[in-house]
Amino acid sequence: FFLFCDRDNCAIMPKKSQRRSNAPSLAAASTPYAKPSSAEASNGGGKGGNGVNLITPNTGLGQHFLKNPAIITSILQKTALQPTDVVLEIGPGTGNMTMPLLQQSQKVIAIEYDTRMVREVLKRTEGTPVERKLQIVQGDAIKTKWPFFDVCVANVPYQISSPLVFKLLSHRPMFRCAVMMFQEEFALRLTARPGEALYCRLSVNCQLLAKVDQLMKVGRNNFRPPPKVESRVVRIELR
Repeated sequence: FFLFCDRDNCAIMPKKSQRRSNAPSLAAASTPYAKPSSAEASNGGGKGGNGVNLITPNTGLGQHFLKNPAIITSILQKTALQPTDVVLEIGPGTGNMTMPLLQQSQKVIAIEYDTRMVREVLKRTEGTPVERKLQIVQGDAIKTKWPFFDVCVANVPYQISSPLVFKLLSHRPMFRCAVMMFQEEFALRLTARPGEALYCRLSVNCQLLAKVDQLMKVGRNNFRPPPKVESRVVRIELR
């Protein structure tokens, strides 16, 4: 395991599995993914209530798919996208956010660790007018060098929240804003004030280098599968 720590906040990144995958590899892809747990397998076997096949989220990678279209629309509105914008999306999942991002921007560069999700997003855009506007990078968002972008959008797994924020704060050239969803406690740390229980090194660094706004709270039932805690969406603008 890789351990990222600040004074009051630690996040553990799962070590890459060595098990072979039967799926064809993609560029820069050399890591398979854990099989669904028995609990996940018994919960519909990867099928929705209408019998449609659904990709089973790998909760070991922190995957919880945002399924509420109203929340997706609200997040998009908070980005204030312009037709000339280049968007960096971290963890596109099955592409529920990616598709409208493609429609509203010039280009979307999506970084995705899970090869299953890479194939799913490519399948959703294949043959559509926005197909040419999508670039997918398969890999670890922390280790991957980020390209130029105007806006960053991400539904961030807890395991990489802290290192991802620090990488975002140090990214150059500067971007216009980042609209990101975190677990609630982590999001509140970003704007915690001196004397508050959640105030920590992360709070100090983030507020020194950026302006952070709490945008909205997102209930756990808006995700598949529901996480154990609530989430929040924040907007980060570098100073």
